[in-house]
Formats: sequence, C-alpha cells, structure tokens
Amino acid sequence: MEGQGEQLHGSDEERQHLYVSVQAGQILTDPEAAAYELDIVANEEEVSRLRELFEELSSMAEAELGYYARPVAKSDHDETINGASDEIITRIYRLLYECGTESTRRHISSMGLL
Repeated sequence: MEGQGEQLHGSDEERQHLYVSVQAGQILTDPEAAAYELDIVANEEEVSRLRELFEELSSMAEAELGYYARPVAKSDHDETINGASDEIITRIYRLLYECGTESTRRHISSMGLL
C-alpha cells in the first residue's frame, strides 16, 4: 500500500529508534547496553544536535565545578551559571520532546520543563 512508509515526525531523512540517558549524556542504539530514561526516533541531524547539547552541558558542569570549588562568597554569577545550565537542559528536553515517542513526550510533559 502506498503511504504506509510515511516517516514519523514528517521528515524525509532516515530516522532510527534510539535510547537516551540525559543523566549520563548518552545516546544508545541498543536498549540493553546501558540504563536509559527516554526513547526517541531521530535523524542524523537531530542526533548531532543532541550530542552537541550534551557536550555543552558537560562543559558547563566542568565550569561549575571549577567555579564552586573556589571559596568565594555567593554572588550574582551563581545565578548566571545556574541559568546557563538550566537553559541547556531545557534545550535538550525540547529536542527530546520533538523526537520522542508518545511515552517519551508524555513523560517530558509530566516533568513540567517545557
């Protein structure tokens, strides 16, 4: 039958089912390989964007460790640093929502992040 091969999420690019651990910053092809929280169906471009966001979050976490390791009184920079991490996390979950399966979308919606 024609039309049955329609791509999920309306893209012509090849999509694959992937398993994501936000906590570990991992994108897995095998659900048995490691623990994961969410499953998505994404194309190469979306996977690339997600990897970049995970790298940004990792870099921000390293910067936070260096910043908070110094014995300095609380400052306005604390809010700036925390806000930057929150913004990256929101971007990650927004992309996961866009690529997510129905159960992933429900889960992200229930978290109240978007």
